[in-house]
Amino acid sequence: MLAIQNTLKGRNRSVLRLLLAAALTASLAGCYRTDVPQAEYPVDYRQRHPIVVRQGEGSIEVLIGRNRGGLTPSQRADVLAFAQNWQRESGSGIVIEIPRGGPTDRAAADSMREIRSIFAAVGVPSNAIYTRDYHPRRTALGSIKISYSKLVAEAGPCGDWPADLGPSFESNDFENWPYWNLGCANQRNLASMVDNPADLIQPRGETPPYAERRSIALEHYRKGQNPSGIYNGYDSKISDVGK
Repeated sequence: MLAIQNTLKGRNRSVLRLLLAAALTASLAGCYRTDVPQAEYPVDYRQRHPIVVRQGEGSIEVLIGRNRGGLTPSQRADVLAFAQNWQRESGSGIVIEIPRGGPTDRAAADSMREIRSIFAAVGVPSNAIYTRDYHPRRTALGSIKISYSKLVAEAGPCGDWPADLGPSFESNDFENWPYWNLGCANQRNLASMVDNPADLIQPRGETPPYAERRSIALEHYRKGQNPSGIYNGYDSKISDVGK
């Protein structure tokens, strides 16, 4: 009877050891598993950081003084450049917000007359200008706010680091994938340098070919002559620098 009891106790100890080993193995596997499915991100930087074309705003703010009417020379240059940019890239009319109900009302009226004259000189039609009043805070400087809608291109934001760059137990570190932030600065700079964001969506229409030059080249080709042009003066010496 005593031998049977000792045998049962030994089996219980063995089972307990197996259960403890299994629990320890499971806990370690939960900490160091490498087969956990990861959210794969695109390898191409243009897919990770696409350039997005959206509706933005072009605006300037003309500060006005309490005892001064009209615009300063630098403000005239700003308004002129604004009007020229509107002609090239606008997607709407011009909205002008004029401060009312303060000590700058007289100066705002004088400045508005000059702003309208600059717009008229550039060629901005009067029906494309919409004005509205606003009440500035007492502590704020009086200013005339001018804006219009336009297309803007942007990418980012940059500086996102969802994973470590150093080696770890993640499967991505062993597959030589590019890190997430790679290429973001290049995309953001390219978006800011594009002159017309619409070019990122579709190309512009082609201009017709120069028919006169084409007819001369075809006539030379028909006669068996050299169809290329002759350019004189391009092989002349320009400078002696470097001799």
